[in-house]
Amino acid sequence: MRNNLKLWALAGLTCFAAAATAQVKPGYTSLFDGSTLKGWKKLAGNAEYTAANGVLTGTAVLNSGNTFLVTDKEYGDFVLELDIMTESNLTNSGVQVRSHYNPAGHEGKGLVYGRQCEIDPSERKWTGGIYDEGRRDWLYPMELNAAAKVDWKPGEYHHIKIESIGNTTKTFVNGIPTAMVVDTVDATGFIGLQVHAISDAGQAGKKIYFKNIQIKTTNLQPAPVTRNLYVVNLVSNQLSGYERQHGWKLLFDGKTNKGWHSATAATFPAKGWKIENGMLSVIGANGGESANGGDIVSDGQFAAFDLSFEFRMSKGANSGVKYFVTLDEKTQGSAIGLEYQVLDDAVHPDAKLGRDGNRTLASLYDLITAKKQSRFVHPIGAWNTGRVVVYPNNHVEHYLNGIKVLEYDRGSKEYRDLVAISKYKVWKDFGEARQGHLLLQDHGFDVDYRSIKIKELK
Repeated sequence: MRNNLKLWALAGLTCFAAAATAQVKPGYTSLFDGSTLKGWKKLAGNAEYTAANGVLTGTAVLNSGNTFLVTDKEYGDFVLELDIMTESNLTNSGVQVRSHYNPAGHEGKGLVYGRQCEIDPSERKWTGGIYDEGRRDWLYPMELNAAAKVDWKPGEYHHIKIESIGNTTKTFVNGIPTAMVVDTVDATGFIGLQVHAISDAGQAGKKIYFKNIQIKTTNLQPAPVTRNLYVVNLVSNQLSGYERQHGWKLLFDGKTNKGWHSATAATFPAKGWKIENGMLSVIGANGGESANGGDIVSDGQFAAFDLSFEFRMSKGANSGVKYFVTLDEKTQGSAIGLEYQVLDDAVHPDAKLGRDGNRTLASLYDLITAKKQSRFVHPIGAWNTGRVVVYPNNHVEHYLNGIKVLEYDRGSKEYRDLVAISKYKVWKDFGEARQGHLLLQDHGFDVDYRSIKIKELK
């Protein structure tokens, strides 16, 4: 078997040797001469890199940290293209862009940090997603663009294109747009090729192949993206040109209460809310429900939409973002609507009420529990990103920090069965209005909101 693997590897290198020395595209410069590591250096871990026959090969080493072969030169705006092949469906990799190195990081072992285009041959299929290596973790999980998930085939080359122009990073896999992040962090940095750390002896010696590594740094034009691509925009309360072009609108301008009013009056609350430092904030009042400023609702009403918002909680906080709020029901306290729960699960007692955790963070309050991954729940005091998508066919999805945590069909038998055993059973046709306001809940705790944006779907 070992001899067969060697023959396979040699055959693969021979087969792709001609393609590996393909002509450089007009306007591009090659970053790899095809036979040496000139212009590159190894950082952090102990994986091995070699060059021959137009192919740059990385070899995984057991119990090494993540290892990177990085360019000597740093780059700002560019379009990078290359072809990558993995030997195993367990061999994770990635391409660093505008990245940096801290030799004292990772307990003195050295730390590479910066944005990375993920290469993920696993069943998760997150190739093309954008990860912030050594710093902020995932920026663009491929749950945000599930239609573009790649069936990565080990033993075959896949074409990767990364466009970094201004504050926008876009990735393409085999010509398909996969991710877009708008981010002001890191205007320049090196480019790197990763061999991921392994702890499984069966993966030791597995290889990753890189070829046709070319870069363009002048006369850059953003590649058109015609499909509906969700954008992770890390610039608070702003929309990119792509977002505006594709129908996104800000519901909070970061400076005024324009677009919002009290759930019980035509004007914005005179107390209980503040707008400061780009945030729309609930002012805490001993945990009372709508007891201070009260809830606020959007001026507009929405039927099918993609809603995104950032929120930051104080310790023990309780709040929520409601949708399909009609304001027709007579209630004491908060207005009635479907609710994306905003809650400190570890401290607030509501997390232990309801059924099976259906009142916890990102859940459809009192109806469906959010299936969260702890890695994607940011701590109290840090910003989280919530997202609610309501499709024209009444299918609904909740996301937390880029991960889909629940889905349901409004008006289905399953949905109505859940309503029948919830606190909402007293309201006829709860949550089934054709359209409604959006609502930010005042539940008496300090909670900040920003970057509230929406796209109406047709």
